Amino acid sequence: MAKAKAEVQPFELTCADETLSLEMTRWLSHLRAERRLSAKTLEAYARDVRQCLVFLGEHWGTRVTLKRFAALEATDIRSFLAMRRADDIGGRSLARSLAGLRSFARFLEREGKGKVGALSAIRAPKIGKSLPKPIQVAAAKRFADADERAGEERDPWIWARDAAVMALLYGSGLRISEALGLKRREVPRPGEGDVIVVTGKGNKTRMVPVLQNVLELVAEYAAICPHPLPPEGPMFVGARGGPLKARIIQLTMERLRGALGLPDSATPHALRHSFATHLLSRGGDLRAIQELLGHASLSTTQIYTGIDSERLLEVYRNAHPRA
Repeated sequence: MAKAKAEVQPFELTCADETLSLEMTRWLSHLRAERRLSAKTLEAYARDVRQCLVFLGEHWGTRVTLKRFAALEATDIRSFLAMRRADDIGGRSLARSLAGLRSFARFLEREGKGKVGALSAIRAPKIGKSLPKPIQVAAAKRFADADERAGEERDPWIWARDAAVMALLYGSGLRISEALGLKRREVPRPGEGDVIVVTGKGNKTRMVPVLQNVLELVAEYAAICPHPLPPEGPMFVGARGGPLKARIIQLTMERLRGALGLPDSATPHALRHSFATHLLSRGGDLRAIQELLGHASLSTTQIYTGIDSERLLEVYRNAHPRA
């Protein structure tokens, strides 16, 4: 049964013939098994290629066959990207669409199903650089304070749970999926450990330090949680005892940022940005921060150096007498 769950479900595309649909299913299975791409990346790639095939079917006025797809021309791809651009799709999403199509084309070529040479003639759209928006230290700490929710008509254990989750996001720089994916046995009790092993993108694991005061918040939540928390079960559960959904924490932050007067950019992921930015601003080593965040490439982590530079420039402009 477990093996059946791991398989990608076959695609049924009305815009494409059965052979092309089967190759798309095999491609996605390859990406997950060999490349270990995350479920969200696979979903995005599948959606992008499906949208392209739907467009091509309408553009050519016929179902897309494997042979016809292999004969794709640069003008067809540009027309598809122009259509997506007309729908106000940003450069980053267009670049991902092109990356998905190229990945599918490379797979077909390796399998001897044809070479889509036109894709190599298309340049990826330019992506405007946008810096993450961290939360100030004082505000980030208040998100992990259960007392901030004392006026809400919710059970105290839920306040404690939300505070513990957000403390993990800011205190250890976890992604929301990583925090909610923790099992009870993976989180040490206060005084019994200072690291946790998390599973990140691509099912890659890493060790992350955890503060004792964060472990105390987790322990406080566990002590008053009305649902059983077995060692192999999820550390954080929802109101009915099932695994906690990310949307619940997102809604909690939406309510809190309104009370704290923070912008819409104050999301659960912004707590992770804040973790990296605040470490860097206090002299943290970039390589160490890369390891803590679980970034595969240092260039991904280097974006936080831009945030720190912006902060320094802002201080300079506000403080220098000739600024």
